Amino acid sequence: MFKKLGVQLYTIRDFMDTPENVRASFKRLKSLGYDEAQTAGSQIPYEEFAGIAKEEGIDIIGTHENFDRMVNDFDEAVRIQQLLGARYMGIGGRGLMTEEKVNEFIIQANEIAKKLVPYDMKFTFHHHGHEFIKYKDGKTYMDTLVEGLDKENISFCLDTYWIQNGGADVRYWIEKLNSRVDILHLKDMKKLPVEGQLQATHYAAIGEGNMWWEGILESAEKIGVKHYVVEKDFSSDPFASLESSSNFLHKNFMK
Repeated sequence: MFKKLGVQLYTIRDFMDTPENVRASFKRLKSLGYDEAQTAGSQIPYEEFAGIAKEEGIDIIGTHENFDRMVNDFDEAVRIQQLLGARYMGIGGRGLMTEEKVNEFIIQANEIAKKLVPYDMKFTFHHHGHEFIKYKDGKTYMDTLVEGLDKENISFCLDTYWIQNGGADVRYWIEKLNSRVDILHLKDMKKLPVEGQLQATHYAAIGEGNMWWEGILESAEKIGVKHYVVEKDFSSDPFASLESSSNFLHKNFMK
């Protein structure tokens, strides 16, 4: 299946606070089988960050950046993207939605996406679980986003965990959006028993939860996903989790 594995750097945010730690983290990621990364902002100047990533052989393929900066200081947002060498300028989410807020966001995102075309860049939207709330006649906020966002110049950064968390079907959404998915977040989900009742859902390393990766990745390959990005939002030992995920994926799905 796919040849390169990426990581969303939010997973290791606590280890990215100084140039020395950024370098050490990139070295460690490379040793664990990760060749690509998606940012979640930067705690050091982007000039340093981009240089270290290049030196350590980590390709920055996309970002989760500040949406207000994209709206109010577009030139600076593009400058950062160009420094990083990232094609996909994205955001990590928009919080709880209302119909008014969704429609306002669609207008702003479409304007940004149009302005990115001359730079050969795309705007990307990463969702969470609340976009699958039904708000009118069985329609979800995700449905409204799919209908309204620019179908040529905006892609969805789908997240396997958050689709499942929202009560939706992962394979359905991958195949529904098809070519509108360039980056897929690989994130597992598990349940833990607690004295006869089921606890809330938990993040898990890939292969340690309950998600059917054979089917999910079959659908992803079918639609031509370009970048597979592992993420685990919270972990007591994020590098151990990333190592487990990488081992599972390399053993079972990677060429």
